[in-house]
Amino acid sequence: MISGRIWIEIDGLNFLGSGRTELLEKVEELGSLRKAAASMGLSYRKAYYAVRTMNDIAGDPIVELRQGGKGGGCAKLTETGRQYVVRYRQLSQAFVIFLTKQSGAF
Repeated sequence: MISGRIWIEIDGLNFLGSGRTELLEKVEELGSLRKAAASMGLSYRKAYYAVRTMNDIAGDPIVELRQGGKGGGCAKLTETGRQYVVRYRQLSQAFVIFLTKQSGAF
């Protein structure tokens, strides 16, 4: 069985892969970067860096971060972020189909 992963780079910078896509989905689900990171076993710092990097590379915010009460932060996936998640998932499905068709060639 062959397998592979898709990692998208923009201008040589790591932009979006399966882990970051999962992080974006968790932000959408949980409304908090801290909770999303914890649910994935990531440190908040690593998750924050990933989101900041994606926001910087994309030019338009993918995740909006807001300071919440009592030190808690709120996070919201933007429409741009939702579009990136959908496109990445579509690309991943196409890649799986490609690998399945090519499995006899390797």
